[in-house]
Amino acid sequence: MKIVFATNNEHKLSEIRAILGDAFEVVSLADIGCHEDIPETGQTLEENALMKAEYIYNKYHLSCFADDTGLEVEALNGAPGVYSARYASMEDLSNQNTQSSPISHDSEANMARLLRELANNNNRKARFRTVIALIEKKDVCPCGCTSIKVVHKFEGIVNGEITREKSGAEGFGYDPIFRPDGYDKTFAELGADIKNQISHRARAVAKLAEFLEKVKK
Repeated sequence: MKIVFATNNEHKLSEIRAILGDAFEVVSLADIGCHEDIPETGQTLEENALMKAEYIYNKYHLSCFADDTGLEVEALNGAPGVYSARYASMEDLSNQNTQSSPISHDSEANMARLLRELANNNNRKARFRTVIALIEKKDVCPCGCTSIKVVHKFEGIVNGEITREKSGAEGFGYDPIFRPDGYDKTFAELGADIKNQISHRARAVAKLAEFLEKVKK
């Protein structure tokens, strides 16, 4: 079964393909010739995931799914949340009070800001949350000339804590400073095999895979 994953992020693609296995052929945006920057202007993870999936469905008329992930830190009232990937850039814009600075996804800068804001705060509780929006194309007539779209959403959460310094070289994003509950290592130390079994994305994708298996039958 072929399905479009609305991303060109190689880290996400490899994770998703590893989790879903050979039962599904997951193709990227590049694979379908899409190289545009898809808007992510929603105020929630759910809005962003659906926005990306709808953009691809409306333009290419293919079944597709998109995800959005946020790191939610208790002591920061859930921040960085929906702004996780561009957390440091948002601080730069606020400090300069201008919209002229480019929005970048700088993981090192994001981690530095988060550690700086937590400083010596002993409440390090945090969670990663992933929301997946799947748009399923359903043919209404046998010839396929008419179809409807059906939207499904899946969520995955992993609880843990923010460490006081970076540790580990694998993974991406905030992995070097996030230690999941029940483990004494960060995601970046645990490695892809373990992370793909317990992560927020793994849990959301497991629900997606369960649904797709039912659709195939």
